[in-house]
Amino acid sequence: MKRKTVFWAALFILLAALGAGTYLLPRNGSRAVISVDGQLWDTVDLAAVKEPYEFTVETERGWNTLRVSPGQIQVVDADCPGHDCVQQGAISDGVIPIVCLPHRLVIEIKR
Repeated sequence: MKRKTVFWAALFILLAALGAGTYLLPRNGSRAVISVDGQLWDTVDLAAVKEPYEFTVETERGWNTLRVSPGQIQVVDADCPGHDCVQQGAISDGVIPIVCLPHRLVIEIKR
């Protein structure tokens, strides 16, 4: 009886580790989708980025400066009051988007 339990526990742990590993590993073809006020503003192919660069998203509500590096994107400066979007740091997967509520800016990673 104990032998079956150990087998099933080991199998479950192995499958969970494989599932987590395939989800967390970086995949080719990821892109950053930048939207303002629910409308698509731009799309950046993160896999094609060779050198880091910066650009600014300006709206009537304010501005955010974004830095794109190979495989990741982040907000490095903004004129919003809380700077939560800046403090979030770089994202490289689709788990948590960067959101600037005062400027209605959302940056998501899509695969």
